[in-house]
Amino acid sequence: MNYKSAVATRSGGPEVLQIIENNLRAPLAGEVRIKVLAAAVCRPDVTARSGKALYSGTPLGQKFPFVPGYAVIGDVDAVGEGVTSVVVGERVGVLTIVGGYTEILYWRSDRLIPVPAALDPAEAIPLILNYIVAYQALHRSVKVKAGEKALIIGASGGIGTALLQLGQLAGLKMYAIASQSKHPILAEYGATPIDYHTQDFAEFIHRAEPEGLDVILDGMMSLNYIQRGLALLRRGGRIVSFGEPKRSEFFRVLATAAKTNLFSTGKAFKLYGTSFYFVGDKQPFLEDWATLFKLLAEGKIKPVIAAKFPILEAAKANELLESGQVTGNLVLVAPEYL
Repeated sequence: MNYKSAVATRSGGPEVLQIIENNLRAPLAGEVRIKVLAAAVCRPDVTARSGKALYSGTPLGQKFPFVPGYAVIGDVDAVGEGVTSVVVGERVGVLTIVGGYTEILYWRSDRLIPVPAALDPAEAIPLILNYIVAYQALHRSVKVKAGEKALIIGASGGIGTALLQLGQLAGLKMYAIASQSKHPILAEYGATPIDYHTQDFAEFIHRAEPEGLDVILDGMMSLNYIQRGLALLRRGGRIVSFGEPKRSEFFRVLATAAKTNLFSTGKAFKLYGTSFYFVGDKQPFLEDWATLFKLLAEGKIKPVIAAKFPILEAAKANELLESGQVTGNLVLVAPEYL
């Protein structure tokens, strides 16, 4: 019996994603086998596939061929020897980093995320990556408070729309940067839109909030935005950056963060990444995922799904993502969830 995966055969565009067949095997000791129901399609997938990872030694600096895909949700359909934490039939999520564009996933049993079976996997999959980034940036990195004034840089993608929803729930007064065509979704969640093509965001904020902002949520990790954003913060203001910096700017971003935090600027600059889930305490992540699943079940958040594709049509989904026309999330799903 076989299953299929979308494999990046070499560096390049979406066309390098080819479908291959794999032999189905029993899971190894300490491993589970998961029937994938939904997989995320996100910008780091493009970075890995195009061979443009910041460093070749990082998880995204993969050797070709490999299967992209940063996050999945699926049902456990077999367990290996010694696995007692889950049973066959349980629904789980996995923060894979790579490997998600597949019908079947093999994964360590100690790195599974419990997912309520009542949730639609296509709606829940954005919570595994995009919403955990947004939630932890808001509530663990900069610890927002109701009534604070916040700027979201890069507000229309999967993480940006998650920030809009969660920021509205947190009672923030929000300003958000995106192109003009995507302003309706910003306004829907109560944010004041700023068009980066035609408006200078720094001048706009200076006029609107002369006393300064409390929080900046920067999804671009661009030195230009960071430096200009820092000038917009009031004393006691905080900025958190996440995303994929340009190779040429990476160390300058780190230096700017160190300078901001070491000297008496009265402002704080934090960097966020999901790598802490793998190298640190995973419990805060599990607690926050549980909170997000509860918010979804209660209808308090609803991920913006721009399009759904069959799992094996990952190339089409990647092509759409790279077009720059996507608002919200793209997801790959099993046939029963199309």
